[in-house]
Amino acid sequence: MKAAYIEKFGGPEVLTYGDLPDPVAGPGQVVVDTVAASINGADPKVALGEYKQTKFPLILGRDFSGKVSAVGDGVSDLKVGDDVFGVLETGRDGTYCEKIAVGANVVGKKPAALSHVDAAAMALTGLTAICAIENSLQLKPGETILIQGGAGGVAAFAIQLAKHIGARVISTCSTGNVDYVRSLGADQVIDYSTTDFTKVAKDCDAVFETVGGDVATRSFAVLKPGGRATFIASGPTAPKPDRGDVTALRPAVPRERRYMERIAELYGKGAVRPQHVTLFELAKARDALGVSAARHFKGKLVLKVR
Repeated sequence: MKAAYIEKFGGPEVLTYGDLPDPVAGPGQVVVDTVAASINGADPKVALGEYKQTKFPLILGRDFSGKVSAVGDGVSDLKVGDDVFGVLETGRDGTYCEKIAVGANVVGKKPAALSHVDAAAMALTGLTAICAIENSLQLKPGETILIQGGAGGVAAFAIQLAKHIGARVISTCSTGNVDYVRSLGADQVIDYSTTDFTKVAKDCDAVFETVGGDVATRSFAVLKPGGRATFIASGPTAPKPDRGDVTALRPAVPRERRYMERIAELYGKGAVRPQHVTLFELAKARDALGVSAARHFKGKLVLKVR
């Protein structure tokens, strides 16, 4: 099969496009013929060695959409020909390729009306946003939430989910993405290049922080007493607040089929819609990884595999 992989750690330039052996479905697994694979912020970090993988060649990528082409022993709820999407098991990478062997219990059936490209773009972003907004923050109708970095993939899904719940949503982004973030449903959009968000966002019940750095630590300032913030860009633990009347959280993001089913449910209700996608051929995965590493882009980067 064709794949984009690394044989040593480094920047996007170490990514190789070539042939690797086809996977085989083990017990409890299916093989998925990949149609599209998403690129996520973790991928450049994996390439750099920050996740300390040691086995090469290492195929990058964590989420995908495609068609089941083989079923392993013990799998009865999926069959050859099913259109599915999902996220690889925790600690695994390997979706920048034409075929993926993955546990059947972590993939969900793709809605027929959702394209493979859009399903791949929604898989990990939707999973992360649901775990942050519904599980970690337990956002409630009528609450006010600040979602940092609204043009990014996870934040864009989170804005739509928060509005579906019935919250008032404030979000931050660069000048060029203000209209896009507003189109996602944000009630107030702050251009971080011209405005200090801590000066205009006040008395928030919750913060979902997706940017990292000093944006994370400064986010505590917008919370009302008793408020809570959850963080996905500050490492494995949440930053410590500089005040004692707020709560800092780090969402768990387990790989389970029920989250793919929740994404499908939200899409079916019209609560979330596919976001802006920039598409690359699998052979151009190195270029896509470079765009991801530079960050400042809108929506999602997706590889068209077949």
